[in-house]
Amino acid sequence: MVGIMFLLMFILIFIGLPVFLSILGSGIVFLLITDMKPLLLVSQRFITGLDSFPLLAIPLFVLVGEIMDKGGISKRMIHWSDELIGWLPGGLGVVTIVSCAIFAALTGSGPATVAAIGSTMIPSLTKNGYDKKTAAGMVAAGGALGPIIPPSIPMIIYGVTMGISIPKMFIAGIIPGIVMMLFLILVNFVIIKNNPKIMENDRKKFNFTELIKSTWSALGALLLPIIILGGIYSGIFTPTEAAAIGVVYSLVLGMVIYREIKIYELPGALLKAMETSAMVGIIMGAANLLSWIMSVTNIGSTIALYLSGIITNKYVYLLVLMIILFFVGALMDTVAAIIIIAPVIVPFGLQLGIDPLHLGMIFVINLVIGYVTPPFGYNLFTAASITGLKFNDIVKGVLPFLIIELLTVLLFAYIPQIILFLPNILK
Repeated sequence: MVGIMFLLMFILIFIGLPVFLSILGSGIVFLLITDMKPLLLVSQRFITGLDSFPLLAIPLFVLVGEIMDKGGISKRMIHWSDELIGWLPGGLGVVTIVSCAIFAALTGSGPATVAAIGSTMIPSLTKNGYDKKTAAGMVAAGGALGPIIPPSIPMIIYGVTMGISIPKMFIAGIIPGIVMMLFLILVNFVIIKNNPKIMENDRKKFNFTELIKSTWSALGALLLPIIILGGIYSGIFTPTEAAAIGVVYSLVLGMVIYREIKIYELPGALLKAMETSAMVGIIMGAANLLSWIMSVTNIGSTIALYLSGIITNKYVYLLVLMIILFFVGALMDTVAAIIIIAPVIVPFGLQLGIDPLHLGMIFVINLVIGYVTPPFGYNLFTAASITGLKFNDIVKGVLPFLIIELLTVLLFAYIPQIILFLPNILK
């Protein structure tokens, strides 16, 4: 019966019914057919699913991102990155990717990063010889760093769903985010090597005085990730409290120091944060019914028993997991995928001896690659909207970057020290 419930849920999702209604609908059908509990259980589990203090961090981190986006942060980040590394060969491409990484660390949002950085950098890239498809693909791929470099909403969702320490996930995401950024820069170097026109146009001289000026201008924004992560891991405050501090800090930065946020812009930022958190919350509430059904039917143990006859070691498991998550990430919303799939297939990986933090990060990073994977990648649609290019052209431009991101995830999966190094040092 549980199998029928999941089949019904996926059918409802793929015919276009909202995810939370698909989960609730399939769960209600299961309860009616099995006569397990009264339907009052649906509302009880829904409310219980939202009764989580860490989930309060989601609307607050979203609000931080919205305030930073409106506060002139992106242009300061781009200018600082340009003065720091713009003198390198292919410097404009490097600046684009580094700016995406820094802005992603501030907002935690892939599409927001693509919109903010892409609107400025894509015209500059094309002017300096980059093909417009390649420029759009570069920004879309760089935007995928958003949910990998902390703070990250998918990490919060996974931590709440699977009982993993959110601060540890935040710390574990730093090195993978930097490594993926470096590999994207490597792709940029290959592109400029095959296009001498870019090398002719894309050079500037290093100016130490301008670097100091741009660093001072961007200092307030650069300090935010340090304050959030430093405060969390030093035990001064929890992730939720860090998010609240981030809101106050970004408001002071945008309204008092930079003076680029007007009072009348705040309702729009609050509305956007409310919409995003409501979307996540309603899925979390609905999924709690699903979690209860899986718990009482012991479906996790049943699946683990079945898989143990097919998958005999953790290396095969990781490969199968990544293949599954690649397709799931391309077809399903990241939040829904974490809530629905993680409780089903992660326990078997833990039985095989995989570190819970390592497995959680692989799970999240794999799904985040879905942001740049057709047919439903959020970043691809955002890049198409700001460039006016056809969706197929964006896909062609992002392909080399997508391939290197997939290879990077393989690296993370089979060399766990990349993910676990910082958390182990900071124990």
